Amino acid sequence: MISVVIPLLNEELLVGQLLDEVFKSLKKTGEEFEIICVDDGSKDATLQNLLEIRKQKNELKVVSLSRNFGLQPALTAGLDYAKGEYVVIMDGDFQDPPELIPVLLEKMQATKADIVSAVRETRNERYSKKLYINIFHQIFERVSEGEQVTQSGNFCILNRNAHNAILQFSERNRYLPGIRNFIGFKHEFVMYDRPDRLSGKAKMSTQKLFSLAADAIYSFSKWPIKACLYLGMLGVFIFLVAIIYTLISKLLGLAPIGWSSMFLAISFFGSVQLTFLGLIGEYVYRIFKEVQGRPLYFVREVYE
Repeated sequence: MISVVIPLLNEELLVGQLLDEVFKSLKKTGEEFEIICVDDGSKDATLQNLLEIRKQKNELKVVSLSRNFGLQPALTAGLDYAKGEYVVIMDGDFQDPPELIPVLLEKMQATKADIVSAVRETRNERYSKKLYINIFHQIFERVSEGEQVTQSGNFCILNRNAHNAILQFSERNRYLPGIRNFIGFKHEFVMYDRPDRLSGKAKMSTQKLFSLAADAIYSFSKWPIKACLYLGMLGVFIFLVAIIYTLISKLLGLAPIGWSSMFLAISFFGSVQLTFLGLIGEYVYRIFKEVQGRPLYFVREVYE
């Protein structure tokens, strides 16, 4: 059986068309299937529309969360309820083409891969969003530990081994594409062109994109701490140069530069210290969230 996990937040305008296309694509595979739609605390008629669709389509399972917990917890909830031998993960904004599902399954069966990820060859989105995402992928690929896949989002298919491996993760600040690459296993790829939204507004604002990027970098890279170390070493080097300059100036009878040099030195070292404190604070906050051990999400009701 194939399980398809789709998180949804305020997508009343396109959820019907999205599910129609998903059903058509799954029927082409010839396999039994289920669709798990996770309503992440929608404020519009998304849940009502899902329940109406479910009256005609028993393969649809609806997991209603008690409030909005965010994309990554909603995806985790869907994975927790998925029962299929194959699990497809896709976004609920219709930018992951449903017709690609049979292609992902065929690639997995042909190559005997554990994971097949859909990699975006082109993106038909606004320029600023594409710029932010491209910069993030370039940075994340270089600073993260382990091999990462550029331009690969949530859209993928997992077999039971990979699915079970992801379910073992208990961390609160999670980035699913990074986890997917971290677990290893045989990984294949399918290229596709990512379209723009058909309707509605994007739910991943610029602030949320930056927050997700921070979670990814802090979770899978030690470079923020390394950057502090290198910046501190640079500060020590500049300080030593300043001492040598001052001593030579004294020996030669030249007065050292006055208040301006002192002001710059104080500003530089003050900035370095504040940078250190900010980065350490980010790590302390994440440690605090993990130590709290709070559940990632709460389910109001499951319709199945």
